[in-house]
Amino acid sequence: MYSDTFGAVPIFAGTFFIAFIAMCVAIPIGLMSGIYLAEYASTKVRQYAKPLIEILAGIPTVVYGFFAALTVGPFLKELGTSMGLEVSAESALAAGGVMGIMIIPFISSLSDDVITSVPQSLRDGSYAMGATKSETIKRVIFPAALPGIVGSILLGVSRAIGETMIVVMASGLAANLTLNPLESTSTITAQIVVILIGDQAFGDPKTQAAFALGMSLFLVTLCLNIVALRVVKKYREKYE
Repeated sequence: MYSDTFGAVPIFAGTFFIAFIAMCVAIPIGLMSGIYLAEYASTKVRQYAKPLIEILAGIPTVVYGFFAALTVGPFLKELGTSMGLEVSAESALAAGGVMGIMIIPFISSLSDDVITSVPQSLRDGSYAMGATKSETIKRVIFPAALPGIVGSILLGVSRAIGETMIVVMASGLAANLTLNPLESTSTITAQIVVILIGDQAFGDPKTQAAFALGMSLFLVTLCLNIVALRVVKKYREKYE
């Protein structure tokens, strides 16, 4: 009776769960590297460091997927086994961690750009009041650049939600409703790939489910991109 009934809750939960893990990796590293490049790095270090970070954005996602499936996943499984934990070879932690590494250049580069665009007069005024460099960054520069930083994070989130290859290769295809990062789970993009493999009739319920999932994913990422672009636009209008 229920052979043609499908539930989307597990894959929506898996999508946002893996994206959350990815952002837990990407936001601290990306934001700290952006602050370092903008405020602390010398011209020579910045000249080489920023292109090296941005190289990560040019690596094909299938390479990240192979890395996660062949290296990170087995490593986490062996590490968990040595600690007495049951870890799946394909886990949300492996997929989310590698996805976070892939997103670092987006947050780092955009954060660096918005921090650099903060007027020098704000820095000079803070220094004139006796503030140290770290205090100036925390209380003056970071609040001024916050809208742009938030925009970069939202763009990173939309990138994480729409990722396919890393999830397919590293987190498994089983749509498990779980919040355990050591277990395998699946996402919307992975399920669309699974459903549409091979010849499928358009009227088939599975095909229609795939189109519905694709439309849902499109709407989610569209909303995130609109919010991010509006936040960044507001920031640029304020300081240009």
